[in-house]
Amino acid sequence: MPEGHIVHRLAATYRAEFGGGAVAVSSPQGRFAEAAARIDGKPVTATDAHGKQLFIEFGDAEWVRVHLGIYGKVAFGAAPAPAPVGAVRLRLANDRRYADLRGPAACELITPGEKQAVHDRLGPDPLRADADPAVAWRRIGRSRTGIGVLLMDQAVVSGVGNVYRAEVLFRHGIDPYLPGRDLDLGQWTEVWRDLVALMREGVRLGRMDTVRPEHTPEAMGRPPRVDDHGGEVYVYRRAGQPCLVCGTEVRTAVLTARNLFWCPKCQAR
Repeated sequence: MPEGHIVHRLAATYRAEFGGGAVAVSSPQGRFAEAAARIDGKPVTATDAHGKQLFIEFGDAEWVRVHLGIYGKVAFGAAPAPAPVGAVRLRLANDRRYADLRGPAACELITPGEKQAVHDRLGPDPLRADADPAVAWRRIGRSRTGIGVLLMDQAVVSGVGNVYRAEVLFRHGIDPYLPGRDLDLGQWTEVWRDLVALMREGVRLGRMDTVRPEHTPEAMGRPPRVDDHGGEVYVYRRAGQPCLVCGTEVRTAVLTARNLFWCPKCQAR
């Protein structure tokens, strides 16, 4: 599932490609056809992102909410748009570009009030200027749930997925099973600051690189990582391989239906 940095990049791309002018809106698949007809020909006036939720505003007060989920993808291309291939839920097109959305978990037309309700149920997003880490801390600091679960709870922290969860906990030597209430405020402050920095880099580069300069392939004389997720990481999808810092075998386990990765030595309590 795309993590928050990808959704923020998409919001910026939709704004750059379609902002300001009239946009042809259609649903070749048909599942969004009625809503598409309502906003067809209106200008894209704003885009927004909160965690894994993408919002595109048409006209004065109509928003399309998109959640990519596991299978959702967006493809951008140069105009003229070709005949749609596959189940295109939403197509935007102007005289320069087109964008096809396929396979989202959600694609709906909502009001400003409904949009605000989505924001209200989400935790702070490290990539948003209005994010308040104290809001997340109020839940984390009194919870018996492990921090590895809490970081993936979008109502606690929004936008963090499996990669950033595993990597930020490793970078701060935190056992993913540590109950939130056993984390101290200083640790949480550093984790939050690191998430802000890492995810901003993710937006800038379009990939997740989480290793420090001394642990890059060039610095260590090791082969670069080969993985369809891209980016250099410490523990994510490195189960059974030696930790880049201490050499201990990286472990994995299923935690709330997702694969968790950690180093038992570097992240010992």
